Amino acid sequence: MNDKESFTEKYRPEKSSEIVGQEKAVVEVKDFLKNFPKKKALMIYGPAGTGKTSLALAVARENNLEILELNSSDLRNRVKLEQTLKPASEQLSLFKKSKIILMDEVDGVTGSDIGGIPELVRVITISRYPIIMTCNDAWQSKLSPVRAKSKMVEMKALDKTTIARILQNVAGKEDIKKDSTFFAQIAAKSQGDVRAALNDLQSYVSGENILVDITEKRDVEDTIFNILRRIFKERGNFLDLFDTTTMSLDEILLWIEENIPREYKNEALTKAYHALGSADVFRGRIYRNQSWRFLIYQNIFQSAGVSYSKKTSLQGFTKYERPKRILKIWMHNQKTEKKKTIARKYATLVHCSFKRALRDFELLKPIIRQESVQKQLKLSDEELEFLKK
Repeated sequence: MNDKESFTEKYRPEKSSEIVGQEKAVVEVKDFLKNFPKKKALMIYGPAGTGKTSLALAVARENNLEILELNSSDLRNRVKLEQTLKPASEQLSLFKKSKIILMDEVDGVTGSDIGGIPELVRVITISRYPIIMTCNDAWQSKLSPVRAKSKMVEMKALDKTTIARILQNVAGKEDIKKDSTFFAQIAAKSQGDVRAALNDLQSYVSGENILVDITEKRDVEDTIFNILRRIFKERGNFLDLFDTTTMSLDEILLWIEENIPREYKNEALTKAYHALGSADVFRGRIYRNQSWRFLIYQNIFQSAGVSYSKKTSLQGFTKYERPKRILKIWMHNQKTEKKKTIARKYATLVHCSFKRALRDFELLKPIIRQESVQKQLKLSDEELEFLKK
C-alpha cells in the first residue's frame, strides 16, 4: 500500500456507472450534456464527499471531452473571472472533440459587491461549452442569478450500508483484513461522507489508530483532521471552517503548527509559518488587552493565511499528528494538579492557607517526604510518586 497516495484519489470512480447510490444524478448530468445548449450550465450540489467532482470527471471521460478544471477560490472576483473563465469558455479544445469547464466550489465566488457572480452569469450566457459547477450549499441568496441559468442536480449523502460496501471493496484491493463490523463502524461515523470514510480507513490502516476512534460516530461537525485536510490540501478563505468544531482557535493553532512541515516545503513553508505567527501575535493581544474583536484576525491568518501559502492545491494522503505541545501542556497541568492537591492537604493538616502552602511547596517538600507526615496526609500513590521526582 502506498501511504502517500490518497485512497480518495486512488479509487476515484473512472466511469459514471461506478458512482454508487447516485443513479438519478448520473442520469440528469448525462441528459444535461445530451441537450446542451438548452441549458449552458449545470450545478451539482450536495454534502461533502458525495462524489460531485467525480461524477463530472467521469461523464467528461465517457464523452471524450477535455476537462478544464478551475477552483472558485482562485476566481474570486470579476477581473479573475474575465482573465481565466471567459477565454476558457471561448477557445477550442486542442485534443478532444469538445470540452467541459468544471468549476469546483462555486459558492466561493464573491457576490455582486466585487462583481464575481454577475460576471459568472455573463460568461455562462456566452459560453460555447458546458459549464459544470459544484457546491455544498446551492441555495445561498448570492447564487440566485446562477441558479436561474443552470440545471440543478442534487447528490445526497450515502447510507452507511453503501459506504461500508465501498470500504470493503477498497480493503479487498489493499489486502486489509478486517471484519464487517469494522467497516460498518467507520461508515456510521462518516455521516454519509465517502471521502471522510476513506480517509478514516487509510488513517487507521496506516498505523494512526490513536487518531481514529472507530467506535465513535463522526459528529456532524467536522473533525480536526478534516479541518486540517481542507486547509492544507485546498486553497480557500475558510473563514467559517472553524465554526464546525467546538475546539478553540488556540487549540486548532497548535494542530496547524504541528502539521505544517508535513505538508509544506520551501517558500510555502515559510509563508505558512509567517501567517501562523501573525495569528499568534493577535492571540497575544487578545489575552493581554481582552480585545476580543481581534479574534477575526487570528481566524483569518490561521485559516486563509495558511491555506493560501501554497500556490496550488495539494494531492495525496498525509498522516497528521497530534501536537506535541498539547501533550507537554497536559503533562505540566497534571504535575501542577498533584502539587496543588498535596499543598491543599498539608494546609488543612497544619491550619495554614492553601496559597502559602503552594508558594512554599519546595521548602516544605523535605517535611512532606517524611513517612509519618505522608500517613497523616493520606497521600495517593500518584502523589507519593510525584514527591519522589
